[in-house]
Amino acid sequence: MSCAVFDSGTRLRRGPGLRCRAAKSGVGCEAVFGGSLFKTKWETIQEERVHHLSTKIRGGLAAAALLAALTGGWTRPARAQAAPAPAEKKVKDQGEYDIYNDVTKDMLAKNFAKAITDLDTWKQKYPASDYQYDRSVFYIQAYSANKQPAKALDESGALMAKDLKTVLNDRKNGPSQQLTVLFTATTAILQVPTPTADEVATATKAAQQLADYNTKPEGASDADWATARTQLQTAAKGALLYIAMMPGTDAMQKKDWATAEAAFQAAQKQYPDSSQVAYQLGRSELAQQGANPAKISIGMYEIARSVSVDPAKSDFADPNARTQVDAYLKRVYTQYHGGDDGLDQLKQQALASPAPLPDFHIMSGAEAMRKKQEEFAQKYPDLALWMSVKAQLTDTNGQEYFDSSMKGAAVPKLKGTLVEAKPACRPKELRLAVPLPDAKPPYTAEIALRLDAPLTGKPDDNLELIWTDGVPSAFTKEPFLLTIDVEKAKIEGLKMTPCTPPVTHHPAPKKK
Repeated sequence: MSCAVFDSGTRLRRGPGLRCRAAKSGVGCEAVFGGSLFKTKWETIQEERVHHLSTKIRGGLAAAALLAALTGGWTRPARAQAAPAPAEKKVKDQGEYDIYNDVTKDMLAKNFAKAITDLDTWKQKYPASDYQYDRSVFYIQAYSANKQPAKALDESGALMAKDLKTVLNDRKNGPSQQLTVLFTATTAILQVPTPTADEVATATKAAQQLADYNTKPEGASDADWATARTQLQTAAKGALLYIAMMPGTDAMQKKDWATAEAAFQAAQKQYPDSSQVAYQLGRSELAQQGANPAKISIGMYEIARSVSVDPAKSDFADPNARTQVDAYLKRVYTQYHGGDDGLDQLKQQALASPAPLPDFHIMSGAEAMRKKQEEFAQKYPDLALWMSVKAQLTDTNGQEYFDSSMKGAAVPKLKGTLVEAKPACRPKELRLAVPLPDAKPPYTAEIALRLDAPLTGKPDDNLELIWTDGVPSAFTKEPFLLTIDVEKAKIEGLKMTPCTPPVTHHPAPKKK
């Protein structure tokens, strides 16, 4: 990507001097459960900290190009024999003029390695030049264009220590030179793999000053300068976000999750609405789930926040990252919680506050199931008891459980719906189903009540019966049927109609 290079003269030109490696990372994730915990696998194109930079910082590159279009080419110094105005800078002699001219030619030819060599010669021969600060600007540009961002930062730091508006005070050239230094230092930090504390401090200072800079370069219209300034401010803010995330990103690369979490929490205090900060904070928390399962809930909270902010304000590096992270969140949440119920509410909660409340917790699937079972048992105690019994009977060791724990032992009160009476009139066995609350007939018999004496009539259809002190006596798994011996006097809800007496045909009397 080519960017504008601010020259030391009155104009700007295009060149490859300020290269910002933009983020291209996609976020692919998958979750695999292991026991009660899940493990996350993060697949990124690269794991460099530069990939956490917002694409919005690249707006600064557009600003640089815009400013380049507003101005022209390079200026040359006055010749030694010329008679400059008293306030103007001047070269010492023809030798300095020639070196300055060589550097200008190098820059125009994009021969930045040679430009650095010529600059070194210039600095060695003329250390106290009137153009020493202009020379520093050349150095900054050449180092940056020659892919030596650390040196560009170091040179920028030395120049900025003297106050840019004081040392680069030319009425025509000063604003362009000042922007060169600030913009280059701001973007150079993105290209230094392991910047020093001084380099970070220089980039931070440059980005802060770039965000506040409002001296229009000569030749720029008010409208164009307003546009460029907005773009440069965006770049500055993006770089400051990047710098704030650096400690956490470094810790993540070392898999020091706790340190990363603390660093991203600090960054979130500075940038509470940043999608990137929330996302990386959530990652660092999810990575600690093995040692602390509570981190799962707060990690998903932060991931939810990263996709809940206004899409227009999202600072994800990849435009597709929001969609990918949202899909990942839904998959992980569903696998962990046992369904996606509550996910929308989670996003609303996360949007309202950067950090969850101290007692925030997302129930796991097992916890959610236990809660449902408890609520079900409170509402349908008889049915819950039967479901527990049936679950053990239908298990692999169901027969063993029946023989050892149920056969011959009285069971608590149970309830069922009459399906069939055997025989239909004056039966001695009633077959019942124990349907779920939302089940509809026809029902399948699951329990056979074997009575101590036949009933005296025909039981009504679909009776709901309750019995106590029943004693299981037999069990078949296929088809499922549990036989329980019970006294008919201990059955509640029986309603019967008299059985129709059989018709008796008496033979006609014989005639005498």
